[in-house]
Amino acid sequence: MTNITEQPGWFKRALQVPFEDRQVDVNGSSIHYLYWSNDEAKPGLLFVHGNGAHAHWWSFLAPFFMDHYRIAAIDLAGAGDSDYTDTYTAESFADQIVGVAEDAGFGREGIIVAHSFGGYVTLKTGIRYPDHMAGIVMVDSAVRPPDFQWQRDPKRSPLKPKKIYESFEAAHARFRLMPPQDCKNQYLLDYIGKHSLKAVDGGWTWKFDDSMFNKFEFGTQLHEDLANLRCRVAVIYGEDSYLFSQDIADFMFRVLDESVPFVGIPEAQHHLFLDQPLAFVASLKTLLAEWRHSKPDRQLY
Repeated sequence: MTNITEQPGWFKRALQVPFEDRQVDVNGSSIHYLYWSNDEAKPGLLFVHGNGAHAHWWSFLAPFFMDHYRIAAIDLAGAGDSDYTDTYTAESFADQIVGVAEDAGFGREGIIVAHSFGGYVTLKTGIRYPDHMAGIVMVDSAVRPPDFQWQRDPKRSPLKPKKIYESFEAAHARFRLMPPQDCKNQYLLDYIGKHSLKAVDGGWTWKFDDSMFNKFEFGTQLHEDLANLRCRVAVIYGEDSYLFSQDIADFMFRVLDESVPFVGIPEAQHHLFLDQPLAFVASLKTLLAEWRHSKPDRQLY
């Protein structure tokens, strides 16, 4: 575990910014989210985590955007401090995203920033609730061609069965990124690992529902959903991400159009805002600033 003296100043300052822990009931499930605001008149920016992750993956980044936005970061059902559910669907996740946005008072002009699996469910949110958002930023969230050749069964759960560890320290020492990759910023891994654990009978274990993908209903034709989005879209990806190859980027670019910005972060893998957090912040800030001062070029029906 890193010593506090090894944490950079920007990280320590970000974590000192106050936020609220909130809960909202969505279809009978308690959904937890984090909320930052210094002005209730500002528009909303909602962060959605990836598979097996949670809202605190964003808590050291959210304060960078408070000059222009109120901010929320959701724990999807089966993750973080939200309820587990009997079944999981893209539609139910979409309901949760909109439920949090409405509870936070974002109205219908909020922007959603979503990583990995979170981008998939946010894409479904845009189709299910076309009038409830102004834009989507997909972060290393690949939409693959319909004839994509998988190297493994795409329906096989990426979540490994959870174990119970006798102590917090023993569990925390076992924290790993999924999909696997290295990360030089150990202080970030220590932080999100700390918020990934909960006490249970017999010790400590991970917060996520490891049976989620056994109960998840997979949709199809994501490229059609991507083409039919009515809001603004932008894409940020890691240039070294093996989940977001250049072929996939080219395919998504063709499905969308030339007005959609694609931003590659150098020296970044799939978990790009852990590899290059400040480059990610700069890229997202630039995209959002352009959206604030321009009208969409895409033909939005």
